[in-house]
Amino acid sequence: MSTIPRSIVIVGAGQAGVQAASALRTEGYDGAIYLLGDEPGLPYQRPPLSKSYLSGNVADDELHLETSEWFDEQRIERLPDAHVEAIERRLKRVKLSSGKMLDYDHLILATGARNRPLPALSEPMHGVISLRTVADAAALTSKLRDSRRVVVIGAGFLGLEVASVAIAQGCDVHVVESVDRVMQRAISAEMSEACLRHYRASGLKFSFSARVDGFCSENGHVSAVKLADGSLLEADLVLVAIGVVPNSELGLACGLEIFNGFIVDGQLRTADSAISAIGDCAAFPYAFDGGDRLRLESVQNALDQASYVARRIVRAADGSRYDQVPVFWSDQGGMRLQIAGVARRLDANVLRGDPATGAFSVFRYRQDRLTAVESFNRPADHMAARRMLQRRISPSRTQAADITFDFKSLHTVAVTT
Repeated sequence: MSTIPRSIVIVGAGQAGVQAASALRTEGYDGAIYLLGDEPGLPYQRPPLSKSYLSGNVADDELHLETSEWFDEQRIERLPDAHVEAIERRLKRVKLSSGKMLDYDHLILATGARNRPLPALSEPMHGVISLRTVADAAALTSKLRDSRRVVVIGAGFLGLEVASVAIAQGCDVHVVESVDRVMQRAISAEMSEACLRHYRASGLKFSFSARVDGFCSENGHVSAVKLADGSLLEADLVLVAIGVVPNSELGLACGLEIFNGFIVDGQLRTADSAISAIGDCAAFPYAFDGGDRLRLESVQNALDQASYVARRIVRAADGSRYDQVPVFWSDQGGMRLQIAGVARRLDANVLRGDPATGAFSVFRYRQDRLTAVESFNRPADHMAARRMLQRRISPSRTQAADITFDFKSLHTVAVTT
């Protein structure tokens, strides 16, 4: 029978790490908790960095997940600027680059991810930046004030959020994407098209199926982006936003199984039962898709997984598996895009509402099973989708397409049958 660990070390002080520490105390855990972050200062939220913080609507201290006093009250020993050099599994301890050793009974890896480098950028260049940390966001905020021409490389969530802020601040913005539509990895073609109309109406320009071949500079500062077709995009500022890579090197070095993140089971444990992994760095079996493995970059996923692991550790006899519907969202220039669930590229699409009205949803189906719902300015559809997906309720395609159909009736049927 499992016993509750006396000391827990959490590597990573982002949303997942802080939530894990908080949830452990909420669940009644009374042992020692060590929270290791590789940045100085208090742990902070990342989502506002590309939106409200960049727009100047959120101050630095408003980003903090918790105060110093809160960590003290919760008896969570916070170690900022702490870089883990190695995990010594046999001895159950982590070694910091400072030489300090920390023993653990259970280790939670919440190491997150880092920005994917751009192959065409062989060495740093002034004016070509990425966005991951609050320091990056502060630098980007300053540079945007002094820039007129901005090129964003990558038409994913992050790149488009920054592009929307830049266009609102009066910049001329051009987005470069290697595939043929925006947010291709995350959303359906119908939703991509609606989002593209929204972006173009705001003034954003796009180059699709385009590859960056290099950069031009003047006095060491970027002046243009060179595309593979020979065209040049003039730029005072370039943001590289082409995705992230999970931080899983620590696991590889200590013999844990790694494939696009830490491989974990249905209870978010690695092959070493004394080590769990959560958040952006964890590749877990997705309960809603036959156990196929996923790694999700989502705040809600990080929070849900952290809370689940805390419950599992404290309630050692509980054999339940992680089972939460993933949720994603993005607010950009008057548009709210919300996604519940995870679809595959070939899943069928059913429209609910008219895209021309600026408020509609796309219901995704695999045969007759609902897999995900994407909502464009339709929050009620999003909330209904979360409930239906969690309860494995699939409306028919006809019901999904009928904007007068009330999904609550399906919950009543599920309860009474």
